[in-house]
Amino acid sequence: MAGWDPAPLSCDCFVALPPHTTAPAVIFGKNADRPRHEVQEVVYVPAAVHRPGDKVQCTYLEIEQAERTHAVVLSRPAWLWGAEMGANEHGVCVGNEGVWTREPLGEDEALLGMDLVRLGLERGSSAREALEVIAVLLERYGQGGSCKEEPVPFVYHNTFLLADRTEAWVLETAGRYWAAQRIQEGSRNISNQLSIGREITAEHAGLRQRACSQGWWNGDGEFSFAEVFSLTHQPTRMEAAKARYRAGKELLRQHAGHITAETFMAILRDKASGICVDSEGFRTAGSMVSVLPRDPTLPCVHFFTATPDPSRSVFKPFVFVAGLKPAPQVRSPTFRDDPAKKIPRFQSTVDRRHELYRRHQAALELMEKDQERGQKLLQTLRDLEKQGLEGMNALLAGTVAPRPEELADLFFDCVEAEMKFYT
Repeated sequence: MAGWDPAPLSCDCFVALPPHTTAPAVIFGKNADRPRHEVQEVVYVPAAVHRPGDKVQCTYLEIEQAERTHAVVLSRPAWLWGAEMGANEHGVCVGNEGVWTREPLGEDEALLGMDLVRLGLERGSSAREALEVIAVLLERYGQGGSCKEEPVPFVYHNTFLLADRTEAWVLETAGRYWAAQRIQEGSRNISNQLSIGREITAEHAGLRQRACSQGWWNGDGEFSFAEVFSLTHQPTRMEAAKARYRAGKELLRQHAGHITAETFMAILRDKASGICVDSEGFRTAGSMVSVLPRDPTLPCVHFFTATPDPSRSVFKPFVFVAGLKPAPQVRSPTFRDDPAKKIPRFQSTVDRRHELYRRHQAALELMEKDQERGQKLLQTLRDLEKQGLEGMNALLAGTVAPRPEELADLFFDCVEAEMKFYT
């Protein structure tokens, strides 16, 4: 049956708001855990104005285009249109997770959760707006289609964590039904399971009626989305997610009041908890941490690895400014006869590795074969990351004011600097 592959699937997404953060800022972070050999690229898409009647081709489905789309930066599996996580020019961040619920999985191709991440970012100028975009499109088109670049379908429903400079939202779905919870302070994490109980801020108009009609809820007492829509007998991967969810929650509790971008990077690198995944079938394919200052005069800073295993990768800063320099080193090649776009899909494979991925892959092999040289390289990479963090912390503190062209070249330059250490 599609969607019941025994291999583990795990993603973890975190957000912290004052008073849990050190600075007056919202901090967002996510690990995208994907099939072991899948390549994740980092893509910048500029803002655009579209003509009435224009369409947009998502991974499987063509839908109506918005009049305007915001500039976005996306960390995405290289074979699809959407994204695992990303941010837009208005300081909105979104990440998704796979879940399995009482609602049946759709075998038909529809919108992927990853498509909805990108659509929310392109069309929402706040976390709330992005949530509303996703909810409307989910109700209209549904979610479905394989989430893995392989002939055997792998299907799941989705939960989302959305954040901006002022608040965060958890949006959880079951088929076309959904519930959302607003987070205005403290911290929150999601991990491949339904987690919204009775604290529902907004919901699908027919949510409770659906639960009653299916015999999942008798209409008495308080309504808990997680209790009503979670599977009675959950797949192994969702049982494992409970332990990761508890571990993530505990790590957030331990650091409450002192959370920084560095804190989230350390959490995303935590292998003991299972948050940083490195198994035979799946691993953390890409990671992201964003700092969204409450002060609107300060820029939002987004850090991406663009490579697998954050414990052996570099978080590189990206800032939205005019005249951004493209970073082709983290863009995967394109193919005229792409097996992800031909029907039937996924009947052959192509090499989607980008240049940074290739060089990083060679560095990982070195780390495993020669521990001494590997440790030296890892320390060099940490020093490089520290330089970037110090520069961005100074920018966010207002103690430095880089020229716009320096910020436009920032991500490109950081990728180039990392690649030099791999040659």
